[in-house]
Amino acid sequence: MAKVYLTGAGPGDIELMTLKAARVVKEADVIIYDRLANPEILDMAKKSCEMIYVGKEDGKHSVPQDKINEIIYQASLKYENIVRLKGGDPFVFGRGGEEAIYLYDRGIKFEIIPGITSAVSVPAYAGIPVTHRGITTSFRVVTGHETPKKKISQLEWETFLNDETIVFLMGFHNIKLITTKLMGLGKRKDYPCAVISKGTTPQQQVVTGTLEDIVEKSKDLPTPAIIVVGEVVKLRKEIGWFK
Repeated sequence: MAKVYLTGAGPGDIELMTLKAARVVKEADVIIYDRLANPEILDMAKKSCEMIYVGKEDGKHSVPQDKINEIIYQASLKYENIVRLKGGDPFVFGRGGEEAIYLYDRGIKFEIIPGITSAVSVPAYAGIPVTHRGITTSFRVVTGHETPKKKISQLEWETFLNDETIVFLMGFHNIKLITTKLMGLGKRKDYPCAVISKGTTPQQQVVTGTLEDIVEKSKDLPTPAIIVVGEVVKLRKEIGWFK
């Protein structure tokens, strides 16, 4: 009986994969993987395992989500152990819910294997805790890239004013819009901000600044990158550990 494992690969460092994710990768008959999953993970698979790349990248040709859903379904008709390998966590802007519903509607068994999300792990590798006693009691994780098909944005910017820590995923291409919106709401121009590129990997780069100057400071960083806004960014001076 076929079973699909919607599997979180973690943020990049292969050692941040869960034991369960590593096990299903080793047992997989086919792995359907995206751009953000560490390619070294594929080396863990058996030699007979089929590899199907369905990566998405801004500004370049990508496989539409509806086609990815169908690829996963068709694989379930052919194989017993199907791994859909997704960077980070499948349910944190990973569209894993859509894939699960697609399989449910077609009577295909599936299992969700959570992964360590970049929303907390990448700031941690940059020495930035998303919460810290006496500084912040909450944090918000926001998509920095909404589908262009939306007629109206779901981002209620006015609600961000009092957020203590905000983590924007997939938002680097929109960093100017993000910082302009936040300052327009009333966030201080000198409010701390960081951009973390290729977090948790040997290629990690971190740039810190303020809402006013972070766009210029981070303009040459490669993607993927996340944006962290909040007073906790200042703690990097003391907590920064990953070189």
